[in-house]
Amino acid sequence: MASTAAQQSDNVAHAISGAGGGILSMALTYPLITLSTRAQVESKRADSGFLDAVRKIVAREGITGLYAGLDSALFGISVTNFVYYYWYEWTRAFFEKAAIKAGRASKRLTTVESMIAGAIAGSATVLLTNPIWVVNTRMTTRKKHNETDEPLLPGAKAPKAPTTIGTLLALIKEEGPQALFSGVVPALVLVINPILQYTIFEQLKNVLEKKKRITPTVAFMLGALGKLFATSITYPYITVKSRMHIAGRDGGNENMMQGMRRIQKEEGLVGFYKGIGPKVTQSVLTAAFLFAFKDVLYEQTIKLRGRIPAKVIPK
Repeated sequence: MASTAAQQSDNVAHAISGAGGGILSMALTYPLITLSTRAQVESKRADSGFLDAVRKIVAREGITGLYAGLDSALFGISVTNFVYYYWYEWTRAFFEKAAIKAGRASKRLTTVESMIAGAIAGSATVLLTNPIWVVNTRMTTRKKHNETDEPLLPGAKAPKAPTTIGTLLALIKEEGPQALFSGVVPALVLVINPILQYTIFEQLKNVLEKKKRITPTVAFMLGALGKLFATSITYPYITVKSRMHIAGRDGGNENMMQGMRRIQKEEGLVGFYKGIGPKVTQSVLTAAFLFAFKDVLYEQTIKLRGRIPAKVIPK
């Protein structure tokens, strides 16, 4: 019983540190998310260069335009990472116990076990948090005062931006509760993103741990490498998911395959990769900061709980 309680406590410690690391890394890289998401859903602006896109947003909406929807994103990433890490650690512990019972020489997760753990954790996370990200996409891509790139006229006042709760209530009223699950299918497909990311991270870490202690700096580099590979492969689904999140607002409603066919027909293959520059940069930096912050926060969480294991770096 004590062992079960200790494992539960460890799972919660991982979940809390993952949520905290996610909040810190999201806050540092959020403007890149804004640029990427707008490029994904606003084809007419997708060809703008990075600096040009920044200038246009700042001219239209001020610096705060780069942080549209930040509050919902921070809430979303905290819930997402808490759920993901809790379920990932729970599944990992299950496989480790099974390895011990089977008399396996090492209880470390195999590649297949890492992928299964990631799939379970990722699927649970998507189903619980998709509504948060629909609201966040709506807020990130909203236009504050008009549909053009022109700044407001002198003396004119822009209408007050809707709040997260206001956006949520308006979405439910105008499109129904089902709109909160727009894009859930490509989001479930995108579960492969963290599977690839964490599998690469875990396997590289297992190799390096035989030679040296995994420091936050090393975790930073491994996290960046894993995320770079995963995001580059899965990016078309990220684009489709973002467009499905705003489809109801723009008067359309299509499933994942219809959305993919439309993008292919109207924009060609390049349409699937709109905004990939800032997105890959943001994803890599976020993942790298996350892994670095998570290790430190995990250690502090364990210390606060008064239980310091032999190794404080996550297994």
